[in-house]
Amino acid sequence: MNLGIETETLEFKKSTGELKEAVQSICAILNKHQHGELYFGVKPDGTVIGQVVTEESLREVSQKIKNFIEPKIYPEINKVVIDGRDCIHVKFEGNQAPYFAYGVAKIRVADEDLTMSPEQITELLLRSGREGNRWENLISNKTINDIDEELLKQYTTQAHEVGRIAISYTDKKTVLNQLELTEGDSLLNAGKALFSDDIVQDVQMAIFATNERLTFNDIQRHHGPVLKLVDIAENYIKSNIHWRVEFTGALQRTEIPEIPVDAIREALLNSFCHKDYASGQSNEVAIYKDRVEIYNPGAFPEGYEPQDFIDKAERPIRRNPKIARILYYSKDIESFGTGLKRIADACDAAGVRYEFKKMKSGFVVCFYRTDENTMRGESFVKSEKITDLLSKKISEIKNDAIVKIIEYLDVNGQITTDIGVEITGKSTAQVRRYLKTLCDMKVIKKTKSTKGNVYVRNN
Repeated sequence: MNLGIETETLEFKKSTGELKEAVQSICAILNKHQHGELYFGVKPDGTVIGQVVTEESLREVSQKIKNFIEPKIYPEINKVVIDGRDCIHVKFEGNQAPYFAYGVAKIRVADEDLTMSPEQITELLLRSGREGNRWENLISNKTINDIDEELLKQYTTQAHEVGRIAISYTDKKTVLNQLELTEGDSLLNAGKALFSDDIVQDVQMAIFATNERLTFNDIQRHHGPVLKLVDIAENYIKSNIHWRVEFTGALQRTEIPEIPVDAIREALLNSFCHKDYASGQSNEVAIYKDRVEIYNPGAFPEGYEPQDFIDKAERPIRRNPKIARILYYSKDIESFGTGLKRIADACDAAGVRYEFKKMKSGFVVCFYRTDENTMRGESFVKSEKITDLLSKKISEIKNDAIVKIIEYLDVNGQITTDIGVEITGKSTAQVRRYLKTLCDMKVIKKTKSTKGNVYVRNN
């Protein structure tokens, strides 16, 4: 028996082995037509081949649709017998477009499922007229139990200390609810992005051998909470650019980066703050011989130019206002709509050339690097990673525990005695001695917080 051809509202899958693709097809059909049908056990040409159907397979289909389509839908899922063969029939509908499958919005074109452009998603949002349809406001596939609680504690403490929230940390459920990042026990996408790990928030980083995107010397990819990804990307750039050394007569030399660190961090924060998370694309850091580029998969607001937000008093346009608000509370971003001006001001003060590039697929902040030839005769640290410098400083100690502490700091930005004990397996007294040694060597410095002593890199 043959069921005919696939259409914009009808999809066939040979078996539940194609379940992920089926979920994406359902999402695509909903975004185009708000209703549709899907069969498991049928070839793309409509030939019925059947498959094994059990209560477990029906439950698996139900759970995948429930967990990986946002906003949630409630389809009819039944075992059907066609021409003597068992199949699974899924009938679905929904009027809350745009829908996202595995964090990506798809749309049906003929019998294909194509990734929606930022403009198409925005059009659906405007057509729906509902702010709640923004990606960041949708219920995610993560719960309160999936958050990085230590990160949430650090965030709450910082936001409280800078005076932008009156919240003190009590427990994760209470704090997340106060920050409006939950719906029951589920995280909203904004909460997932900021405090949980998911592949939808990731950064790809690479060092290229020349000024072109051809041969690379290093490539890395990380996923996790945005607040950690910003630190990881910042450390990666700082570790792979040039640092000028100035001797001022003081005991310690001063190291000055070729690109202002404040501008780098501001660009990274803006990159994640304005990212189009529904696109499924990665944030990128690309380090070339002549420049450093930070790419954000989120098109620049239509009708505007970057200079409008530098020279003019344009009101901020926020793709993810909830994420921006949370970052503002902790003073990670200083104020709304000033990111490009802060980058420009920092670069102008340092004499660094920069460029903002509008692309169809996103937005790039480009920092031009110092020409190597101009460095000769000056005291520069050329392409020498900060981690390498630190390794030289502690090389005479030859202590694995100290190396672990430094590596942890490289990734997380700060450490406490308790964390040091956990990652090294050493006693509290030993870890305190290691931290004091690193403080004495000016590798790290001690700061105070509500949790007690916190140690950070002394860059």
